[in-house]
Amino acid sequence: MTLSQAVSKRVRDLLKERNMSQYKLEMISGVNHGTMNTFMNGRYKSCNLTTLVLIIRALGIKPKEFFDDPMFDDESIIIIE
Repeated sequence: MTLSQAVSKRVRDLLKERNMSQYKLEMISGVNHGTMNTFMNGRYKSCNLTTLVLIIRALGIKPKEFFDDPMFDDESIIIIE
């Protein structure tokens, strides 16, 4: 799994836990639909930290909580440069 796929999966999991739609996340975070779609589908090579923090804040958590998931402990996460 690539890092972008792991981040996208984590956001999808959190949306599901909160019963929140991608549209609502877009409205709360201020991230436009095109950017959010690219982000949610894991089709980016590198994530803009500002975008990620906006999404994390809109989910109502802190960055530490976002990355506190076993999937980020996996040493096999592929980082694409």
